[in-house]
Amino acid sequence: LMPLVEAIKAHVLAAERIHADDTTVPVLAKGKTRTGRVWTYVRDDRPFAGHAPPAAVFFYSPDRSGTHPEAHLATYAGPMQADAYAGFNRLYEASRKPGPVMEVGCWAHARRKFFEIARLKKAPIAIEAIAKIDALFAIEREINGLPAHERKAVRNERSRPLVGELHTFLHERRAKLSGKSETAKAIDYSLKRWQVFMRFIDDGRLCMTNNAAERELRAVAVGRKNWTFAGSDEGGRRAAAIYALIQTAKLNNVDPQAWLADVLARLPDHPANRIADLLPWNWKHTAIPAAA
Repeated sequence: LMPLVEAIKAHVLAAERIHADDTTVPVLAKGKTRTGRVWTYVRDDRPFAGHAPPAAVFFYSPDRSGTHPEAHLATYAGPMQADAYAGFNRLYEASRKPGPVMEVGCWAHARRKFFEIARLKKAPIAIEAIAKIDALFAIEREINGLPAHERKAVRNERSRPLVGELHTFLHERRAKLSGKSETAKAIDYSLKRWQVFMRFIDDGRLCMTNNAAERELRAVAVGRKNWTFAGSDEGGRRAAAIYALIQTAKLNNVDPQAWLADVLARLPDHPANRIADLLPWNWKHTAIPAAA
């Protein structure tokens, strides 16, 4: 099945923009488990009316070193929606070849920091910040699925003024807070990254959040409870390959079990130069041979 995994990877990395995220996975070690990582990179053009099929590729690594995403994305240059993980920083350098990756901030992460304070401490500034961010999300729900140029026009007309008001609000409130305040830390997280948070305004292809990648990692979170741990680093790599196949099938509304059973039955006699015919978005459902 690895030719299919490689084809999905090539499709994802040919995207106009991608989403990226990672999560932990326990790996069996002598007398205990150690912590590995599973990374995902997602292509989903549907929010801006793109016609390319959605797909998700997964990678495993034994640690969270920044060298791993550098290797994963060695051929990619373009916008990437992600969290503020410092290991991505070398990807954003202007001198990078084949070109810099453009960092795009995730407003859900910014909102989450305020939400925790608002929920636990009922902090008025955090509550008001959430309300202002939620107004931006309401606009996004209205324009989800529209062409990029229409999304950009609406954002410039309606979202830009709200973002400006939020920026002023955060600056003014921050000036009155101690640096040790949890609210101040939440504000600093946003203000220090304001440029990358603003990028969605002028590019209709971009989303406000990195939820596309977070959704795909839910499968890994469920897996941690069901299969407990990967048996080895090689087991982690195999798990990542299976995640790429299953999650990409789901993104294309294809039953993974039916698709994989059919593909495994066909593969022995299928021409190697026509592997694309078997990808989930090209798959034509046929009767599955009884032997499968």
